Amino acid sequence: MPIYEYLCKDCGRVSAHLVLKPEGFTPACKHCGGRNLKRIISRVAFLRSEESRLERLTDPSRWGDIEGDPRAFRRWMKEVGTELGEDMGSDEIDQMVEEALKEESPKEEATE
Repeated sequence: MPIYEYLCKDCGRVSAHLVLKPEGFTPACKHCGGRNLKRIISRVAFLRSEESRLERLTDPSRWGDIEGDPRAFRRWMKEVGTELGEDMGSDEIDQMVEEALKEESPKEEATE
């Protein structure tokens, strides 16, 4: 039972359809109802065990300079959230990074 994805040429959005019987199947956009669709190639998902996902996340060679670069830290946080199934938006992550930077600033000034 494949899932096919279609790009609607009317509204520009993507619709996914579970196709039980491909013969006679005519897709329609789930957003606007349009029938002017183009089948697209879906993203590929790699199934990994939880252990291998956590190993990958904790590998220091993948972190870069997350301590000194807020953008690298944001990227890492988004990757961790994605891997753990947490749907944290950019605003939420940005707020967490800003709070962490504020907490670190007084500590750095005290050690100088």
